[in-house]
Amino acid sequence: MTHDATVPDAEYWDARYAQSDRMWSGRPNSALVREAGDLAPGRALDLGCGEGADAIWLAERGWRVTAVDISAVALGRAAEHAAATAAADRIDWQRHDLGSSFPAGRFDLVTAQFLHSHDAMPREEILQRAAAAVAPGGVLLIVGHAGMPAWDPESDVPLPTPDEVVESLRLPDGEWELLRCEEHPSFRTDHDGNPDPRTDNTVKLRRRTA
Repeated sequence: MTHDATVPDAEYWDARYAQSDRMWSGRPNSALVREAGDLAPGRALDLGCGEGADAIWLAERGWRVTAVDISAVALGRAAEHAAATAAADRIDWQRHDLGSSFPAGRFDLVTAQFLHSHDAMPREEILQRAAAAVAPGGVLLIVGHAGMPAWDPESDVPLPTPDEVVESLRLPDGEWELLRCEEHPSFRTDHDGNPDPRTDNTVKLRRRTA
């Protein structure tokens, strides 16, 4: 679906999700599983939660999750998926246009998985607010694409390197520990089910307690 800049972001994403019964695989993102699997459960914030697979995975492991998306269609679908599990009461689904509003609170884990958009979403400012929402001792996990798929080679979506992501956060000196900052291969399938290997990047930081 081509993005028309004259269409409001929420309307665009609602229409995109409404095109099919399921947009994503229903499985949690592999980087989240790898990087958060050994963290002690606490309060988590999932930015751009989509159809809810990451939020449900966290909730099933004992996290209290605030899961945020711009699309009411995606959030409704996510809540339906969660209702089929034992974790539904541990997830608070919230609709936010993160360029305009942001969930309140401090969190032990803030995760932003592939928070990209064709529109003018202020990604750097959103991720700076994400960092500010991390509680002392908590973790900020940002995972993004480092290259677009073969079926969308002309995309104008900004894809910063992991070093550029860290720099854009403008973190105060001495308050954070950088745990991971790297590009890595990612293996998925395209719209036709064919292998679609590409490169992603992961930034993981922990806020120091003192």
